[in-house]
Amino acid sequence: MNNIKITAVRKTEYQDLMEKYENPILHACDIAVGDTFISKNGEKPEGFCQSAWESMEYFVEELAQGRGNFFDGWMKNPMSAMISCNDGFRPVSFLIEVTNEN
Repeated sequence: MNNIKITAVRKTEYQDLMEKYENPILHACDIAVGDTFISKNGEKPEGFCQSAWESMEYFVEELAQGRGNFFDGWMKNPMSAMISCNDGFRPVSFLIEVTNEN
């Protein structure tokens, strides 16, 4: 099985949507641009956001199994994917790629 590197490459906040629709929350996302995580055996990395994981789990598992080329050539590197978490107020975009790192 391949190890999969998950890197936060962009984080956005939509203040206007937060003010209009979101109830105040005490704890928002801790992930910062540049944070990296390693998935081993297609498993969720320790400490990784559950909501973000649910958005990318399929892609991580497929890449871990050696499959890729999602959507017939979507990514320049066929053994990668660009996935965002499902937070509509502060989405984080992640590059998911096969790596040799542990």
